[in-house]
Amino acid sequence: MAAILKFRNARGEVRSLEPVPASRLKNAPGAIVDQAVAGHPVVITKHDAPRAVILSFDDFEALARAREPGLEVLEARFEALLAGMQKPEAKRAVRAALDAAPEALGRAAVAGARKPRKARRAG
Repeated sequence: MAAILKFRNARGEVRSLEPVPASRLKNAPGAIVDQAVAGHPVVITKHDAPRAVILSFDDFEALARAREPGLEVLEARFEALLAGMQKPEAKRAVRAALDAAPEALGRAAVAGARKPRKARRAG
């Protein structure tokens, strides 16, 4: 199998999936399921090509939760960002950036890239 498959399990540990030939699953399904339930997920292979994954239900739930936020949440965030870009002050800032001379843009980029200086202690 060319790629090593990894994921973060329900306990936050990074796990590699052990390749298991389909013939081994056919001959000892209980042992393979027990291995997955014990926190050692497997990828079932056929002719060295990954075909399926067996993992514990806890790990499955963790993966399903990791896909959140859902599309609705992301859409709401996008709409809020878009609304913020439509405000007059945002439009003025974009217009100023587009009308700025290259030297002014360069100075602004350098100033933005600099690390802020720490305040000096009085004493």
